[in-house]
Amino acid sequence: MDWQTHITLDPNILVGKPIIKGTRLAVEFIIDLLAQGWSIEEILRNYPGITHEQIQACLSYASANLKAEKVYSLPA
Repeated sequence: MDWQTHITLDPNILVGKPIIKGTRLAVEFIIDLLAQGWSIEEILRNYPGITHEQIQACLSYASANLKAEKVYSLPA
């Protein structure tokens, strides 16, 4: 899944947080709903302006960013 087709970052919308294109729904909001146990069907029913592919893009965005995360130790 190419998340960049569905996710954008704009400093003028939600202080630059990643959002679903064409909405003001932040990726973190969708991820939080899933983490709280919402099903994809529940999200689609409550937010009819988004698609299944956009929800998948949120997950792909989160996955890509977690894979890129690195932790470095500082010398003592």
